Amino acid sequence: MTATPSPDAPPSTNMTDEEYGALRASAALWAGTSVLITDQRGRVLIQHVDYRTTCLLPGGAVDKNESPAQSAARELREELGVTMTVDRGLAVDWVSADSINTPADMRFPGEILHVYDGGTWDDEQIASVRLPEGEVESVEFVEPARLPNLMSPGDARRALSALRARINTAGPALLENGLPITPTVLDRAGALRTARARHHLPFRTGPAPERHSVVQAWGWLLASDGRGLLLLEPDTGAACLPDGTPEPEDRDNPLDTLCRETREEAAAEFGEPLYLGHLSDPDRPYVRLRYAAPLTRLGPPPVDPATGRTHIRVLATPEQALELFDWGFPAANQLAAVHQARARLGIPRAARQPLTELPDATDLTIL
Repeated sequence: MTATPSPDAPPSTNMTDEEYGALRASAALWAGTSVLITDQRGRVLIQHVDYRTTCLLPGGAVDKNESPAQSAARELREELGVTMTVDRGLAVDWVSADSINTPADMRFPGEILHVYDGGTWDDEQIASVRLPEGEVESVEFVEPARLPNLMSPGDARRALSALRARINTAGPALLENGLPITPTVLDRAGALRTARARHHLPFRTGPAPERHSVVQAWGWLLASDGRGLLLLEPDTGAACLPDGTPEPEDRDNPLDTLCRETREEAAAEFGEPLYLGHLSDPDRPYVRLRYAAPLTRLGPPPVDPATGRTHIRVLATPEQALELFDWGFPAANQLAAVHQARARLGIPRAARQPLTELPDATDLTIL
């Protein structure tokens, strides 16, 4: 008796073309696409549709004789009235037949779903959206942390994995049921699953008003390649820069506050700092100071005495760091100040690259 070949076996003299075709068809999967679009605050575009209780990214099924990229561009035209080239992949997800609760009559065989990068849209692009008569009822941009509450579990996992892949820039992520086969540090930390730090206060480069109290000192600590030290909370994935609030031992010196907090949170040391500016609250007499400085040394990761947790330390470009915060439009002014200080410090501008988790070495010399 001849054994039945596997679907990926080539045709043999024992099989007709029809038999081989039927064998391949029996192992077929559906194919679909979706497009990840964000606004200038890093919020994700989702669609409210009339045929599901959960929201979706723009996208749909790949038609016969259509490539996934062609499908993604077609869906954008049909669903949003937007014509654009879609040529950058963020993720490819294998969705197993038993991973979602589909009706038996649907006979869902599984799916390969391609997620493409639709880019960051400005107000003019958003205003150009034209919805069809049916299917898409509305669109909105939402904080990434809200996706699990608005989308099905698998769709939310896929969208967050694709967004992390876009920030990390290591190339398209290979997913199984929405989760990466090879998780990055952002995946392991669960970045973006909790609300990003929100500071929409105006950023000013001049001296802080003397009558205002300093309630915070943050530091952009730049390594020799131009990337900055970023801290990830181990249990929430929330991102922050080395920072802290003044304590009596700091003697009303914001730089003493920054030195102490940097040592306690990250076991880091830095060189001569440059003042960048401050955030001011128009309704309260408080300011939050911002500095930039060269990162010089790094010790073993400490337990933060304020939280009892050990942060995950990574190097990220300033642009990547801002994608993990919700600082609103004032962030652009702060980013410009960071790069001006970087140039004054003689540190090159970092090329966008995957985030690097810093090792646990003692007294690692950065410069």
